[in-house]
Amino acid sequence: MPLPPLRTDRLRLDPLGPEHLEQLVELDSDPEVLRYLFARPRTRAEVEESMVRRTNPAHRERGMGYWAGFAGEEFIGWWALLPVAKPQEGDPGDGVLGYRLMRRAWRRGFASEGAREVLRYGFADLGLPRITAETMAVNAGSRAVMRSIGMTHWRSYLLDFDEPLPGADEGEVLYAISRSAWERQ
Repeated sequence: MPLPPLRTDRLRLDPLGPEHLEQLVELDSDPEVLRYLFARPRTRAEVEESMVRRTNPAHRERGMGYWAGFAGEEFIGWWALLPVAKPQEGDPGDGVLGYRLMRRAWRRGFASEGAREVLRYGFADLGLPRITAETMAVNAGSRAVMRSIGMTHWRSYLLDFDEPLPGADEGEVLYAISRSAWERQ
């Protein structure tokens, strides 16, 4: 099943491809964007390596993957809907929502707008039973996005990091929304 383009009032979400590499390099070179993910910005080689995972044909066969988001011609960031890869993310058959936005796009409602469309796609088009999203407990911005799209806190846990980030001692949080809860919204 090919990954379809998605649209909202302000966003165009295109299936992520090699043509988006330069925008991803710019996104992952901002230490503030990666503050809750990595101890340092990603190198170009690391971003290129991540493209292999982000364009994984096995995900796309299931109708899942990454989208590059644009408001007009402005690159905003990416959104993802992926299969569960780790037991703490949910049950097999669930989807995992992700997003990363350019700092200039923060606090403009884009994260929630794109995430709502990815939820719609996951539930209405793919028929997923539940979609989860994970972040550090201290990442107030990402948690606010999750709440704004109807997700609720499901569980918290601690992870063991080789290079713990500031706030890692407060743990990770997993938010979730079921298809039935999404349909009631």
